[in-house]
Amino acid sequence: MYVRVNDAAYWCHIRGNGEPVLLLHGFTGTSRTWDAVITDWLPDYQTIAVDLPGHGKTTAHPTSMEACCHDLANILDHLQWTTVHVIGYSMGGRTALSFAMLHPERVRSLTLESASPGLDDANERHNRRCRDDALASWITTRGIRAFADYWASLPMFDTQKSLPQTVQQSIREERLEQSATGLAQSLVTMGTGMQPSWWHRLTSLHVPVQLLAGENDAKFCTILRAMDDDMSQSHFFVVSHAGHAIHVEQTDKFGKIVRAFLQSMNVTDQ
Repeated sequence: MYVRVNDAAYWCHIRGNGEPVLLLHGFTGTSRTWDAVITDWLPDYQTIAVDLPGHGKTTAHPTSMEACCHDLANILDHLQWTTVHVIGYSMGGRTALSFAMLHPERVRSLTLESASPGLDDANERHNRRCRDDALASWITTRGIRAFADYWASLPMFDTQKSLPQTVQQSIREERLEQSATGLAQSLVTMGTGMQPSWWHRLTSLHVPVQLLAGENDAKFCTILRAMDDDMSQSHFFVVSHAGHAIHVEQTDKFGKIVRAFLQSMNVTDQ
């Protein structure tokens, strides 16, 4: 279904009944990336998987991370959900963390998969913005098919080359369905160099947090371990035989970990 927020229309795939869980996909992905997790591991939760701005069927044009988080809060208002469990992967994980920082009263728990709090160093932020601006221009010039080939060739996705061909083809089709303009706008408005850095505010986040990294994703193992050191209610897991996209590469392991975490919320409440 579409949920309208001002002049934007967000595609939201809502399933099930029970406690609400908000799922946010990564860059070049859509709400469909969560299908197997929702079906196999979250059947007794009410899940809402959203196509983020610049992606999938959503017609919202990305303007900033803060604006996107404000729209997500409006979507929850529309659905009459006061608080939700939030699960985010990569770009969706940065969005999930930003949402928790900007709207902490709406978040019951937070699961961050291969995500970061942004860049704390001003020079790093500037350099990243320059790289993202250049890549955005490249996407609009070369087109989505050339970009999909380039994106799949990045080292952080090497572990996906051992996945079944049907899974690899599904990932590629998801990327090819994107618009070059939408991805470019997402990069320059919601990229790592543009979002707020949350490093100095991690200690202020007082919700249960689960941090997940694949053992073959050294960069994000380091980032999430550092985040875990700064957080008061976090648990850090390294998932074996996985790279950046744990929920795709090791769906069952991801599902078991996430489900156990969500169920622990009910135990804590008793």
